[in-house]
Amino acid sequence: MTATTYESGARAFVRLYSALFRLAIIEQFQYRAANYFYMIGMVTEPIIYLVVWSTVAEARGGDVGGLTPGAFAAYYIVWTLVRNMNIVFTPFGWEQRIREGQLSGQLVRPLHPIHYDIGYFAGWKIVVIVLWIPLAIVLSLIFQPELDPTVIQAAAFFVAIWGAYLIRTLLLWMLGMVTFWTTRITAAFEVFFAAELLLSGRLVPMRLMPDWVQTVAGYLPFESTFGFPITALVGPVTNEELIRGLLTQALWIGIGVAGVSIMWRRAVRNYTAVSG
Repeated sequence: MTATTYESGARAFVRLYSALFRLAIIEQFQYRAANYFYMIGMVTEPIIYLVVWSTVAEARGGDVGGLTPGAFAAYYIVWTLVRNMNIVFTPFGWEQRIREGQLSGQLVRPLHPIHYDIGYFAGWKIVVIVLWIPLAIVLSLIFQPELDPTVIQAAAFFVAIWGAYLIRTLLLWMLGMVTFWTTRITAAFEVFFAAELLLSGRLVPMRLMPDWVQTVAGYLPFESTFGFPITALVGPVTNEELIRGLLTQALWIGIGVAGVSIMWRRAVRNYTAVSG
């Protein structure tokens, strides 16, 4: 393949992602009120966690495992953005794609279908970030977080939230493709999400979990999608830990790309379109 061909292919990817970005941004700003209410609804979960752990910290003399109420406030306010960045195409949606024959149209497009999901949802994240800022300001005024990140932490956080988005996209794509082989997949989905809840830092900061849980989590991708991005901004974290966390994300992205590629080739062979 010549350099010209590579350049042409790169331009095609840039045009595709630019178009999907613009489409998602325009669509989601049209429904900004719905997006805001959706985000406000999601705030209920972290506020419950925040109030519970802050109460426990105060009852134990001001901290739990070194985390003060202000530290918990910082953790769960940043949590709200990371949680929204982690929203990608659900594996439950694959049943509809296959059942209604939507995948047939995607198969005749010139690029792998995952690019359309990545590009569109990434554009949506731009809207999410913009809408999150005033929400974070309000939560900060109420809960007074202890947050003083360095420039390096802020830069690492920005990279980490997008790394988390890619990892979770790839993971849920692989999980969703299991639908090609069976229609009874809900139980497997629930097991996956339960494991993610416990081992990602979403339910509670990982530093408060037992050592054996932290060890198990270290071999799984969940913390790279949730706990690490939050800790990257909130701390305490060293520069070495930031580099290690970003390299771990890169590793999981590579594994995810390989996994999606292998599963996709095999899944398409089993695909039978069904239309109403």
